[in-house]
Amino acid sequence: MSRFLFVVPPLTGHINPAVGVAARLTGHGHRVAWACADPARVRRLAGADAVVFGCAGPVPGAEGAVRPPDLRGAEALKFLWEWYLVPLADAMAPGVSAAVTAFRPDIVVADQQAFAGALVAERLGLPWATSATTSAEFSGAYDGLPKVADRLRQHLAELRARVGDPSGTADPRFSPHLLLAFSTPELIGPRAPLARHIHYVGPSLAGRPAGPGFPWERLDHGRAKVLVTLGTANADVGGRFLAETLTALRDRATRVQAVIADPGGTLPAAPDDKDVLVLPSVPQLPLLERMDAVVCHAGHNTVCEALWYGVPLVVAPIRDDQPVVAGQVVDSGAGVRIRFGRVTAARLGAALDTVLHDSAHRAAAARISAAFRAAGGAPTAAAHLERLAAESR
Repeated sequence: MSRFLFVVPPLTGHINPAVGVAARLTGHGHRVAWACADPARVRRLAGADAVVFGCAGPVPGAEGAVRPPDLRGAEALKFLWEWYLVPLADAMAPGVSAAVTAFRPDIVVADQQAFAGALVAERLGLPWATSATTSAEFSGAYDGLPKVADRLRQHLAELRARVGDPSGTADPRFSPHLLLAFSTPELIGPRAPLARHIHYVGPSLAGRPAGPGFPWERLDHGRAKVLVTLGTANADVGGRFLAETLTALRDRATRVQAVIADPGGTLPAAPDDKDVLVLPSVPQLPLLERMDAVVCHAGHNTVCEALWYGVPLVVAPIRDDQPVVAGQVVDSGAGVRIRFGRVTAARLGAALDTVLHDSAHRAAAARISAAFRAAGGAPTAAAHLERLAAESR
């Protein structure tokens, strides 16, 4: 049996896809451990008995890493790298090295944004795999931004000099040994790179902990159902968007029932409302099985989970990789894009009507769903990791 060390940033959307893969490996008798700046978050998602090596590092909201809520485009990418991803890698590197010494993994599985995992593995001569929990890097995230792309490459070179092997050449975002992409070309589009070591495994949905309680009896089977969510990291900027969305949904209450995830408590609570269920958190996966449309921020996890169930989307990207993922949704035909910062109830309502009533969007979502399910998900990802471990012995 082999040992696998998963190195992940302290971000739910990046830990969740790895959870199912790790569970599959454990089920096959392998040893699995994690390295993360937020061990409590990993244990909450992967289980209380998960072996987690803490790596000191900034977490969302830490001093110096608080992002201005109106930051967009190139400035948002610059902030993400210079104020979060690079400092996180510097801070995690000693802890990752200590985890490798203590756990002695055969394979390091490094999230694409946890640069320390790849660079430490390369420095120590360990084979490493990339866990690509967003496909934005594959489809033109830096198109039209050559100066930004050059600056990011410079950041990686300087980071390698500090924590990696100065003579190394591999981009820490793309392992030359094995790259697991939790999507498929049917969504990413024709620019999805092809190589023997790149495997598109689709979403990894297995191994999640049970979600919070939900009033299932309040769902109305006679109306179309819509889930509205801005993910786990956007409560600070979502107030106006959710308010406009609420207005649009109430205007359609005779034919649409909505579930809104509102972790920041920005909307008025109405416990007995039969038209719009507003909750601080929702069990997203089981809910998606019952939804007819999703309104979201184009977060990679939410988009892929919706499309797994063949649900078309209205996407309103906010920052980071979300504009790229939103472009994939539109280009694939599986949804409609609106502007987050300029949303109105009328615009959102029109977009929602389109995805609910235009059969082409549902057909495109169904096509991507079929591709996702054929790709194999967590079991296929685990099998590729097992193969890499066997070849590396």
